[in-house]
Amino acid sequence: MLRVSTDNTLIIPAELVAKLGARPGDVISPEVEEGKLVLTPVVEPEKQTPSSVQESINRKNLETPVQFIKGVGPKLAEILGKKGISTVEDALYLLPNRYEDRRQVVPIAKLRTGETSVFQGEVVSADVVATKGGRRFFEVVVRDGSGTISFKWFNFNPAIIKKVWKPGQRGIFTGQVAQYGFQKEVHHPDVEWLAEGDDLAAVMARDPVNFGRVVPVYPLTEGLHQKTLRKVMRGVVERFAPCVESALPPEVAKSQGLMPLAEALQWVHFPGGDVEPKGIEEGKDPAHRTLVFDEFFFLELGMALKKRGVTLEPGIAFSVNHTYTKPLLKLLPFALTGAQRRVLAEIKEDMMAPHPMHRLVQGDVGSGKTLVALMAALVAVENSYQVAIMAPTEILAEQHYLNIHRWCDELGVAVVLLTSSLKGKVKKEAMARVAQGDAQIVIGTHAVIQEKVEFQRLGLGIVDEQHRFGVIQRGLLRKKGENPDILVMTATPIPRTLAMTVFGDLSLSVIDELPPGRTPVETRVCYENRRQQVYGIIREEVAKGRQAYVIYPLVDESEKSDLKAATQMAEHLANDVFPDLRLGILHGRMKPEEKEAVMRSFKGRELDILVATTVIEVGIDVPNATVMVIEHAERFGLSQLHQLRGRVGRGSEKSRCILMTPGKLTEDGEKRLRVMESTTDGFRIAEADLEIRGPGDFLGTRQAGLPDFRVANILRDGRILEEARKEAFAVVERDPDLKQSEHVKLRAELARRWGGRLELAGIA
Repeated sequence: MLRVSTDNTLIIPAELVAKLGARPGDVISPEVEEGKLVLTPVVEPEKQTPSSVQESINRKNLETPVQFIKGVGPKLAEILGKKGISTVEDALYLLPNRYEDRRQVVPIAKLRTGETSVFQGEVVSADVVATKGGRRFFEVVVRDGSGTISFKWFNFNPAIIKKVWKPGQRGIFTGQVAQYGFQKEVHHPDVEWLAEGDDLAAVMARDPVNFGRVVPVYPLTEGLHQKTLRKVMRGVVERFAPCVESALPPEVAKSQGLMPLAEALQWVHFPGGDVEPKGIEEGKDPAHRTLVFDEFFFLELGMALKKRGVTLEPGIAFSVNHTYTKPLLKLLPFALTGAQRRVLAEIKEDMMAPHPMHRLVQGDVGSGKTLVALMAALVAVENSYQVAIMAPTEILAEQHYLNIHRWCDELGVAVVLLTSSLKGKVKKEAMARVAQGDAQIVIGTHAVIQEKVEFQRLGLGIVDEQHRFGVIQRGLLRKKGENPDILVMTATPIPRTLAMTVFGDLSLSVIDELPPGRTPVETRVCYENRRQQVYGIIREEVAKGRQAYVIYPLVDESEKSDLKAATQMAEHLANDVFPDLRLGILHGRMKPEEKEAVMRSFKGRELDILVATTVIEVGIDVPNATVMVIEHAERFGLSQLHQLRGRVGRGSEKSRCILMTPGKLTEDGEKRLRVMESTTDGFRIAEADLEIRGPGDFLGTRQAGLPDFRVANILRDGRILEEARKEAFAVVERDPDLKQSEHVKLRAELARRWGGRLELAGIA
């Protein structure tokens, strides 16, 4: 029975309040349902503190779609979208790629070749000019009191350009000065026209975004002009940079001497004070360092949590009892190298620990990684667990199968090959053997991690050529068992900074020694005019009972390319050059069984020459092949050339790699080929490749799991990466789950930036 008091409030007895799960002072909502009074406690939202309200507003501002920024609108928003800029925050992180010093107007006579300068003058003449060879260009001559300079355009619309450039006009010009003969010239300069009676200083003061300062130059896309973008960015930075707050722990920011993020962004876009444009472009200023550190810190924080997660999860504590590993060593016709023994010891130590192993083994071409992997696999088999070995291509999976089951048959260990080309009954039988646990070692492509494949007791996953598998595939493999150990192998020597960003959650082992008896491959660059001599070398080697590879960079004739397709060249070599020798062809469009048949013929010495595209790049082992000719070598990346070259020199005979090139090389192309001539050290080559091509191309980018950095550059900023890693790992060491109150912000920011991409679902 409830009573209404004289002031019209409802009095509810204490025992009923308790039953409703409410407390004195709570609001209770009375509602009539089906003629009965129902009382419901109202849960009021927690009061936000002023600072958290401000943070919410800031976050909302940064998520504002770019088209609502002043001066943008739908059309410009669409163009910016092509550059991946859809929000205010994206715009803030579109940093200038260089800077121009527009603080002073330089007299024409004092303009220096190679520098971008600001100068003023009057147009003396403007007209279309034709060279003796008939090439047309538009030329403008400008003068000030000190001298003259010419401007040139090579692609132009005569009607439009003549309306813009007229004799007698005065303007302020900006451009990079070049010198041809005695005449200084600028191609496609920027111009700000001066009206009749305009004072130069007043015009420059009126436009502080483009003059009188070190001016940012942004990366553009079609339909986007530097001036427009600079104006938009000025508005974005002034209004929204203050919304960016750093989530870094204050003690980290202090010990690293970092600026507040908002200030760093403002400075990087519109640097003030007495700065040197070159220094900012090289990222040596405190503002760039702050932004780079911030970016690296959160990546490494994610890596630290992943690594810690693996460490903390219960795993399999294998015991090493040598049931199969010792007999295998007796079967081998050679002893393990010191490097192989060291890496094996590291792997065994990980496998014996009670948490999952996550180790990356790097070894140059031919360093004996497969044998190390097999030894690790046998440790798991000795403990009655199954092993899955994943390779990126069918041909490599088949090669592993051929190598491994040869040894395992003698040891009495059952090996099964599982690839997507297996069909019908054969595939069903293979999958049944895996599910029942009869198959102790399962070798295959990504078919191994498909949903339908079930393991009875998976204890170890081995992933070969890791850079072709992203983090996600590694995760799928782990889900096939109860936290199995994971061993990752790569023949691509990955420089340390790159390994820390892509594989920062893995421990690293390096097999840095080649087995004895391997002879270094002699490498030479040859131009087209020496083709007959090259063919002579192939003929010489075949006469000695050896074999040769001829590699082409593509299979199909492409419309725009003047390259001969590999198939046509194989016919030409077979019919016109080596009619008396046995030739085979191998390319990516062939069916797996056809590839296997060709490789088997080559390995069995039924073919003298194998004409191939890059499908032979990884893992193919024919010790009798002593010469490789790579056509259009300038079209390959350094690491790819190094991988290809590793297919020869696998026996004790002297081997040669000949890099054919037409002779017209770019500077980068020339550099790449000379590096190949000068060294066979995979790490030297990888460092050089990384410098020349940048990290994206180096790893065959999008599949590589390489993070997209907005500011950081892993080549330039390697030292900052080391610092950020140290600090991030120290934070996780002190607070393993980022649960402490001072790390709430940190946790939320990490989930926002990297949660999905690093599979950090648990931290959100």
